[in-house]
Order: sequence, then structure tokens, then C-alpha cells
Amino acid sequence: MKVLVIIPCFNEEKSIHSVVEGIEKYKGKHLKSNLLIDYLVINDCSSDATLSVLQTYQLNHLNLPVNLGIGGCMQAGYRYAFDKGYDVVIQHDGDGQHDAAYFDDVIAPIVKGEADIVIGSRFIQKEGFQSTGIRRIGIRLLSNIIWLCTGQKVCDVTSGYRAINRRCIEQFTKRYAQDYPEPEAIVDAIGEGAVIVEIPVVMEERKEGESSIGTLKSIHYMIKVSLSILLHRIIVTRTRESL
Repeated sequence: MKVLVIIPCFNEEKSIHSVVEGIEKYKGKHLKSNLLIDYLVINDCSSDATLSVLQTYQLNHLNLPVNLGIGGCMQAGYRYAFDKGYDVVIQHDGDGQHDAAYFDDVIAPIVKGEADIVIGSRFIQKEGFQSTGIRRIGIRLLSNIIWLCTGQKVCDVTSGYRAINRRCIEQFTKRYAQDYPEPEAIVDAIGEGAVIVEIPVVMEERKEGESSIGTLKSIHYMIKVSLSILLHRIIVTRTRESL
């Protein structure tokens, strides 16, 4: 099996090199599986020196000519992975919050055929950085909405640390939410019969740069995604009833 680590990146000039170094170090010394793992940084038209860092250190990257946001950025990565024949994609953020030490853990259920998507969750063992209070409230709200709409409980619905098998890679090349896609991708995948599991991970607090989602944006994000999930459920239900 071939695995591609996709690193969505926007204005991460201070962290992206160390993130890739961490991935390369783990691949070389600690990876338990014998899987072939590559990485690809998707530079989402950064306005800082991110592209210069990628070029200076000759890091594998795809440079987007316009800013597409996290959804478009990841969909570009999924299309690349599907076209190049990768079996598994690992989403790994470029801000230093994710630890490559969990690669074996997030891949394992997919390799064993036990899951289509594996989510690295902060909230199982509740160790490491747990996000801000207002975001945790929003995450719980989204988790409950997804449970009501799909019947499946996912705790860390906004986690960007996840592994996806080829069937879902193909699905996401065709349809993927554009703004803040992680919760909506869960709903879409479950609607297509995907099996989703969570495994415990420890995440670090962002060390460099600033999050693109501040307090006001967090509130807007939660409202928007909640409405989107509910609307998606209504459309799917009516479509099934009309068949």
C-alpha cells in the first residue's frame, strides 16, 4: 500500500520546514509498518515566505496559484493522491500541532480493513492541547448534530488529523466541502456507507503563526457548519423518500 501525507499549508513559513523534518525523521527511524509513505505540501497561495521556504529546502510541494481555502486545498491533494495511485491519505496540518508518531496508529485500522476513515481525536484520553473553551463547546454541538443526523458518534469532528482509504479518496475528489470541511466530510462519508473510527492522539498548541479561525469566526463557523449538516440531512432524506 502507498500512503501520501498531505500537508495543507497557508502562511506557515516558520513551521513548515520543521513539520516536514518531523515526518521524514519518523519515517526513517520509527515507522513500524513497511508501507511506502510520501508527503506533499499543498501551498494554498501563501502571502508570506512559505513558498520560498519550500523551494529553499526542496520540499515536495504543490503550489496553488490562487487561495482555495482548506477545502479546496485538501481536494487538490486528494485528486493528486488518486491520480498517482495512493491507497491511503493522511491529513497532517502544517502548523506543528500534529505528531508523526501516530502515523502507524491512524493507518492501522485501514490496513486491517476495519475502517474507511480514521480520526485522531484529542478527546479520548484528553491529553495535550484541548483547543479553546468556546471551540470545545462548538465541537460538542457539532458532534451531537452529526450523531442526530447519522446515528454515529464522533467526538473530535473538527480534527484535521485523519487517514482516509482509497474509496473515500475517490469520493472526495468529486465532492468535498470548501470552507471548513472536516465535519461535513464526516457526514458525506457516512452517507456513502463509510466506517469511521477514532483513535487517541496528543496534539500540541500552535507554536508559530496565527490560526485562521478567531473567536468570532469560530462562532460563525459553528453556525454555518451546523446549518449545512442539517440541510444536507434534509436533502438526503427527501431524496430517499422520492425514490
